[in-house]
This record gives sequence, C-alpha cells and structure tokens, in this order.
Amino acid sequence: MTTDPQDLNRVLDRYCPPAGAADELLDAGGRIRPAWAPLIGLLAGQSPDQIARRFARGDQYLHDAGVHYRHYSGTASAERDWPLSHVPVVIEAREWATLERGLIHRAELLEQVMADLYGPADLIVQGLLPPQLVAQNPEWLRPMVGVKPVSGHYLHHLAFEIGRAPDGRWFVLGDRAQAPSGAGFALENRMATARVFSDLFPQAQVARLGGFFDDLRRMMGDGPGHAAILTPGPRTDTYFEHAYIARHLGLLLLEGEDLRVQDGQVMVRMVGGPEPVRSLWRRLDSRFADPLELYQGSALGTPGLVGALRAQALSMVNALGSGVIEARALMAFLPAISQALTGQPLALPNIATWWCGAPQARDHVLAHLPRMMLGSALSPSLPFDPGPTPDPDQIIHQGAAFVGQEAVTLSTTPAMIDARLQPRPMLVRAFAVRGANGWSVMPGGYARIGRAPDVAALALQQGGSVADVWVVGDAPTQRSATPVSPARTGDPLPSRAADNLYWLGRYTERVGAQLRTARAFHLRWAETGGRWTPLLRHMQGFAGLTVDTSGPAIAGTLLDLIATARGCAAKIRDRFSPDAWLALKDLAHTAEDLAQRVQAGDDAARAMWVLQRKLAGFAGLVHENMYRAHGWRFLTLGRALEHADFVAHVLQVFGQPGAPAGSADLAIELGDSRLSHRHRHGMQATPETVCGLLGLDAGNPQSLLFQLGVIRDRHDALPGARNKGQLSDPARRILRLQTDLQLAAPGDLTETALQEMRNTLAQISDGVTQVYLS
Repeated sequence: MTTDPQDLNRVLDRYCPPAGAADELLDAGGRIRPAWAPLIGLLAGQSPDQIARRFARGDQYLHDAGVHYRHYSGTASAERDWPLSHVPVVIEAREWATLERGLIHRAELLEQVMADLYGPADLIVQGLLPPQLVAQNPEWLRPMVGVKPVSGHYLHHLAFEIGRAPDGRWFVLGDRAQAPSGAGFALENRMATARVFSDLFPQAQVARLGGFFDDLRRMMGDGPGHAAILTPGPRTDTYFEHAYIARHLGLLLLEGEDLRVQDGQVMVRMVGGPEPVRSLWRRLDSRFADPLELYQGSALGTPGLVGALRAQALSMVNALGSGVIEARALMAFLPAISQALTGQPLALPNIATWWCGAPQARDHVLAHLPRMMLGSALSPSLPFDPGPTPDPDQIIHQGAAFVGQEAVTLSTTPAMIDARLQPRPMLVRAFAVRGANGWSVMPGGYARIGRAPDVAALALQQGGSVADVWVVGDAPTQRSATPVSPARTGDPLPSRAADNLYWLGRYTERVGAQLRTARAFHLRWAETGGRWTPLLRHMQGFAGLTVDTSGPAIAGTLLDLIATARGCAAKIRDRFSPDAWLALKDLAHTAEDLAQRVQAGDDAARAMWVLQRKLAGFAGLVHENMYRAHGWRFLTLGRALEHADFVAHVLQVFGQPGAPAGSADLAIELGDSRLSHRHRHGMQATPETVCGLLGLDAGNPQSLLFQLGVIRDRHDALPGARNKGQLSDPARRILRLQTDLQLAAPGDLTETALQEMRNTLAQISDGVTQVYLS
C-alpha cells in the first residue's frame, strides 16, 4: 500500500522526538522503521473522525469487558477505566528475539540467586553480595531459609521493566518477582487493539499471545487438588486482572480466609467440605501470607501456610520471599554475579546502578552525582524524578539505605494526541513463565506511556497510559496447539464465594422490594395531590422505605442496598459475567444520578420504574446466562428466601382484614400479581383473594408456596441436604413449612401465622449459613 506523502505529513507534522533520546517509530536518520510502515500508512489515510471511531471501538470493548484498575488518592480509592493508548508499540521480531534471549538468561540468573539466598548463601560468603543488603531487606524472609519448593524452582513467573537507551540498546530497569502483574492486562490490550485495527491486524504478522497463556496454565501443574490464584481481595489495584486470569485459565480465585491448614495440608473451604489445594499462584506480598510465622498483623493470609510449604505439601508461584530480588541495589551486583554463576556477562544489561554502601561509594557518587537518581536500596519503585541534588557525605553516611541509578532517558513512541502522532516516553513490561522445557517469554507484553513529553510519569496512578506491544515478523507466527488439561473438575465452589452469591441474591431482591414499595407510595402520593392518607402512613417504614416528601425522593437506604449488592458482586468477579457486572454498575450510577433530582410523586414513580427495568435487566443477565451449578443455586436460594419473606410481610401488613382502605390492592401491586389477580378473581381484591393468590397459589411465581418450592429444589441439590438418608435441619424446616402452606386455607394466613412463617424462613437462612457459608 502506497501512502500519500501529504497524508503522512499531516499525521506526523508534530512528531518531533526530543534530542538525546531514541525513538521507536523513527530511526536515527529520521526514517520510519519498516515494521511501523503498515500501521502508519493506515493512520495517514484516515480522517480524524475515522480515527476517533476506530479508537472508540477499542474503548467500547474495554468498557463492555469491565476492564479497570483501582486508583488511589489519599485515603480514598475508585475504579477507573483502563487508560489505553490506542497506537501500539511495534518491535521487529528479530530484535525481540534478542530481547527474549536476554530475558531468559536473566530469569535463570535470578533463579540461582534465589536458591542461594534461601540456601547456602555462597554469594555473601564469597563477597559478591553485602550481607546487610539481604539481612536488612524486609522481603528476605528468614523462616523460608532452607525451605525447598515442591517444583524444584523458586521462580515460575517473572516480569521485567525494559527500556531503550539513546544509543538504541535495550536495558533492564527493574525485575518483578514478588507478585508480577500485567499479563492479563496485556491480553485485554491486545483484544482492544485488534478491534481498533481490525482491518490491519490479521495481515500484520503480529505474534500471538495465546501460547503464553497455555504455558501459564501448565505452570500450575496437574494432579489431585485444586489450582488457584491467591488474591488480597477486591480493594487491590489489580484485582480485575486476578479475576480475569482465574476466569480465563479456569482457576479458583481465593482469598486467605478461604484457606486453612489441616495436618500440614492446605485446604480450601468448599460448600461440600474442605478440599485440598495443590498449587497457589500468589498475588499478595509474601510477608502477608502467613500471620503465624511472617507478619503477625496480616488479615490477608492463612495461618500455617509456611508450615505447609516446609512440609512440601503445596506448590507456590512464586516462592515466598521472592520479593528480595526486586531490590534495586541488587542490580549493582548482578553483572559480577552473572559472571561468577554462569561464566557470562548479563545478556541484557541493567541500567547503570551503584550501591552507596560500597567502599568505593564516594568515588561513584562524586563521579556520577550530576546524572544520578537516589532512592531506597530495597525499594522496587523507579524514581524518574531525581529531585534536589543531595550532599555526597550524607549519601555515604546513609549508604546502606541508598542506591544510585543513572538518570533514565527513555525512548519515545507515538501516541495519538489531538488527531496527530506525538512522541511520548515509554518502557515495556515483558513477562516470562517457566514451562516444562524452561522459560518462555510473552511475545510482546505491554508498554507504559508517559502522560507528557517532558515528564516520564509512567505509572497509572500518576496519569500514565498503556499500549499494546506488537512483535512483527515477516511471516505469521504459528504455534502448535498442545492440549491443556482442564483446570477444574466437578463444581468447585468455595464457601466465601457461595456466601457472596447467596447475599447478592438477597440484597438485589431487597432492592426490588424497596423499588416496588417506593413506586406504589409515590403513585398514591400523586393521586392524593400530596396529602397523607392512612394507607400512606401505613406504608412508612415498610420494606425499609422511609419517605421525606420535602427532601430527596430516593432514600439513602436504597442507595446503600445497591452499594452492598455491588460489594458482594465485586468479591466474585471471576464467577460473574462482565455484562451482569456492568448492568449492576449502571443501576447504581442511575440511582445516584436520579437521587439528586427526582421529586416526590409522579417524578419519583417514573424514576422507580426506570430502576426496576434496570434491575430486571441485571437479574435476567445473571439468571439466564449463569451455569446451573452450586453457585447459581446459592444465588437463587438467597433470592427466593428474601422474596418469600417479603411476600409474607406484605400479607402480614396489607393482607389482613383490619388494614387501611386500599391495602388489598396495594398488596397485589407489591406482589407484582395484578394481572394474575384480574384473571383469577376479577377487579375486586379482598384479604381472602390476596392471601390465596400471594400465599397459597402454586401457579403464581410470586406466591409464598411457589417460592418454597424453589427453596426446596435449590436446597435439595446442595451437598449435605441429606445425611445417610436423613434430612438436614434446614431441609426439615423447608419441608415442614412447604407442607403447612399446602394444607392451609387463605383464612389461616393470620398476622401471627405469617410472623411464625417469617421466623421459620430466618431459621432456614441461619441453617444454610451454618452448614455451608461459615
């Protein structure tokens, strides 16, 4: 394809890489690199509107997939949309192959360092590492010394921050071994970018990522027991990725409270009883993993986990204590360590680094201070802002706590800003995984892009963005498909996940009950012209509804219920479809928006109807698409118990002979059965017809009797509903209540009898919680 020079000039007329920096798009002579030519040619032939529509496709995909990260500001945090920089970074395949060899060499070297630091400590004995660099590092965990991994390897999954120097060579800025993040985000970047450039991508000879994820799955091994990801929970900034990878690879997503150690074996609390865990992909920092032997204040870990590793009853990815090799000061010693352990220099060099506690530190500081950055020797973060020039003697005085690195001049890459390509600083995060035949490297990874030309603020928390990385060759990248064993067998459901599903069902049903109640109230408020009637006063407080007709028409209790439901859903993202999550999120945002502006009466009634439709959409997505297994059973069991209690409450308050005028009609409306009542009993509602239809009619899906049938069906399919042929306590209560309803007449549903039924429903709920969820 031939590109019009005028179009090319238009898209590149502001593309001026800074002096002294390499550029990914242009070579040293200012020519477009061949690997970039197809992409730049496509962009040059597009109008700004066409480009905007392309980018919108990628953004829409990320929105629909629910891709986000958690942004922290002070003590608060919020979910933010994934900040995709739509133009990928393009790297030629031959150049990437050189990088790959360097990263594999580095991964093997780091494995040897780990084995030594938690084994014989020869590197310290031989003077290749200063002892204080290890002993003073909080990530070096003394209880793990001498603990040999089941797999024979300490490291299985690594990430590397790499950048290009002004002379065009690549170097390593940091190693990530503690709990490397980003592989899942890299795959989502690829999915979004493939949609942006759907006409180019199939012909662009871009190396595929699928094989790398096959290797990640194999990394978890096979055999008896579960393979799982251990996450700190939904409040961590990369929780989306934890849930995404668990869902993508078919792994359990667990938190520390899901696990317990029994007789040296790690077990996960499942609804059918404890089951063994064979391998954990750890995504929380090592020191929080076991409050018994590591950090005692941790609420995220599992007591006894270190003991299970010591007994070789569990495989851990990566080994506890692997954060020690992320210390920046270690990089100063890696060249000599590489020569000593492998007989070779580093295949991929570090950024120039000096440990300020070395005997020759003053000479290094004085020689390199003008281009040196300083930071904690033990911190893995990369300080791109050197800050004020420090005093050399102060550096030497505090030498053991400081590391100096040469100031970073990163290469630039194109980002589309104001409809034109502009250079922005970037670095690449690359990923490696250990397989049966050694290390393999993801062909690409993702790039972090600085937010401004002169400020290399690459972190998402500082306003940076991310881009896909295309490794482009002369021929399509093919990889033979190797069968991957299934990750799960049966229907594994941890008790914590079941608990959140159960309460998600209950809370969303409570939201629906309050919406129906509020809508009925505001319709009647409008009909009376804003006058209080005995029926309206009778409605105050029912189903949690408290209406202040002079204030906001949407009560805070409704917003709190929706927020609580979202909290339950957030803890089970690996079991929740992105569509359902977005529907629940949309419901919450709509309710918050309406709460600011709706008035009592017709306006509020219409708002409740809008929210009811959105809630129905969420319920439909969940119940129609969710696999009919134990998770679905707990969700629908919670929903049915809550609905049964609501209907019993409706009959107790509005279905009795002494209730205010209009109560029977209101009961039919709250029970969402007006059409059914009209067909069965005509227009006139009475306490008898109401109790018959909402209490005892097995054909009415809103009735108490129908809901008891749902409750019994769901509970009977759970493990342990029968024990040696005998009904469990919840099963007996369900059967007794269902039988009582089948034998009852409408007149039997007195206020007292209905209260007893509600008490029994509460006892059933407590029994379910005790047997399966606690």
